[in-house]
Amino acid sequence: MKRIDIGGQAVIEGVMMKGRDSYAIAVRKPDKEIVLDRKAYASWSKRHKVLGLPILRGAVAFLEAMVLGTKMITYSAEFFEVEEEVKKTKFDHWMDKKFGSRANDALVGISVVLAMALAFLLFFLLPLGVSQLLREHLTNPRMMNLVDGLVRILILFLYILAISRMKDIQRVFQYHGAEHKSINCVENGLDLTVENVLSQSRLHKRCGTSFLLYVVVVSVFILTIINVQTFWMRLLVRFLCFPLIAGISYEIIKLMGRFDTKAADFLSGPGMLLQRLTTKEPDAEQVAVAIAALQGVMDDERETQDRT
Repeated sequence: MKRIDIGGQAVIEGVMMKGRDSYAIAVRKPDKEIVLDRKAYASWSKRHKVLGLPILRGAVAFLEAMVLGTKMITYSAEFFEVEEEVKKTKFDHWMDKKFGSRANDALVGISVVLAMALAFLLFFLLPLGVSQLLREHLTNPRMMNLVDGLVRILILFLYILAISRMKDIQRVFQYHGAEHKSINCVENGLDLTVENVLSQSRLHKRCGTSFLLYVVVVSVFILTIINVQTFWMRLLVRFLCFPLIAGISYEIIKLMGRFDTKAADFLSGPGMLLQRLTTKEPDAEQVAVAIAALQGVMDDERETQDRT
């Protein structure tokens, strides 16, 4: 099986595919037309060599995925806004006055910060609070950190299980499945047709769902090793260690996606199992959207190689 250095993300009625130097997003509009947007993209790790070092590149990739993913979701949502003019709020006017033509970029930045704050609250602060409440029964500080980590894993599973039952999210998860199937199709050496893509697995080793699970599991080990006892020190350690945790998780998922061995399959197993919740079987129309996005970024990557 050949590997392609392309990853993707499901958006509202569409799919975004990102290669080394570009990305393409395809969205099926309400009138059923597929609109494709292709753009060059220079990663921060390529613009600054130090950010391309192992571990650091993982933290950078995580932040870039958050920013680009938010932009793509905002872009896809624009095709489904109510056509009637919506009266601007005071916040909208303030954003326009403060940032002018860059108001949308500023809004994306605010959204990313809020999303990361919510994730930190849900997956770090809440488990920390639970372990603190149980400190009288957990005399060993490392046991407190272990319980903290187990609660974190439980929260991740319950969170994904809960959102997977929402109808709108199920549509997104179908596009997520279409994204994986199209990449699997190319990596298996098949022509990129709807029929071939539909026959592929909707699971993939390099999926963002697996990355999230690695982040949670790696955090259990890292935060159990770093043994501090007070609540505020434990909170500070979690905040400071997150880039390290994301970086290590990134290196693991890249390593697992590179090999087709039993060991790699075993280590990828839990993430692949979790993907059964975050992906759904797509229909032919959704697959066609994923193919458009993947073909778009592959064409861009080929044109870039031809120029160089």
